[in-house]
Amino acid sequence: MRLDRVAVIGAGAWGTALAQAAALAGRDVIVVARDVAVADEVNTRHTNSQHLAGQLLSPTIRAMTRYEGADLVILCVPAQASRAALTGLSLEGVPVVLTAKGLEQGSLKRQSEVLAEAAPEAMPFVLSGPSFAVDVAAGRPTAVTLAGDNEDLTAAIAAALAGPGFRPYAAGDRIGVELAGALKNVYALAAGAVDGARLGASARAALIARAFAELSRIIPAFGGKAETLTGLAGLGDLTLSCTSEQSRNYQHGKALGRGEPQPASLAEGVFTAPVAQMLARRAGVDAPLIDAVNLLLGGNVTITTIVAGLMSRPLKRED
Repeated sequence: MRLDRVAVIGAGAWGTALAQAAALAGRDVIVVARDVAVADEVNTRHTNSQHLAGQLLSPTIRAMTRYEGADLVILCVPAQASRAALTGLSLEGVPVVLTAKGLEQGSLKRQSEVLAEAAPEAMPFVLSGPSFAVDVAAGRPTAVTLAGDNEDLTAAIAAALAGPGFRPYAAGDRIGVELAGALKNVYALAAGAVDGARLGASARAALIARAFAELSRIIPAFGGKAETLTGLAGLGDLTLSCTSEQSRNYQHGKALGRGEPQPASLAEGVFTAPVAQMLARRAGVDAPLIDAVNLLLGGNVTITTIVAGLMSRPLKRED
């Protein structure tokens, strides 16, 4: 299957960065931008100052305002916008790499489930792992997971996107990779809140460890593999998102931990947290950290009170 022509739908920071990575890997790349001004700037100045300031883009990247077909599509819009972005596209037999790390509100669906409804003729793949747009666009060493159901095609897509600084590892657990990517944003909110409230590095480390344990209960309950958590899409992404100031979810949580109003940011974890809570309850999985984040987002309980409640839970064996 030819994978020469790549269409990146979404010209935000992440879409622009992945377009750059694909171009550096030798692909013929089209960025589909909603904003005419952004498309014009990419084509004429080879920059996207609105979303990725200071980064010069490959001159081979072209931008358009509508999708006109490709061998491979990379969807780079927020999770809550995926359905709308996919509606009406002709994607029969086209592999679609989903990059949004979130669960759809209302339907409670993963991104590949949204794709199956909005474009059932497309082939789903999921890209996730410890990565920031500025690093990928700059060509800094970044390793991620690409998960799909077809082993050979997953490996071929990973090879087509691999470049000097971007290394996708092929994997088969699409469900586990999707859930790990979505839920780590919820835990990043909690980690930011712990740091914002100055509860200490020990508290944050404990939170990350317990988040990992919580994920190991949730992911198998929905058909994913627990071992996925030991890889880039699991431990790698969880650690990065829970410790870096570059993470929007961590920053959002930090503001909440300080007692500040919720930032007007595009933190995916804010939308995913209530969905994750409903899914965990539906599956009968104990998820006290997800419950705690939803309390925090409700605005009526401080992080200090929430942590005190978690610390007073009945003691259990760690194994």
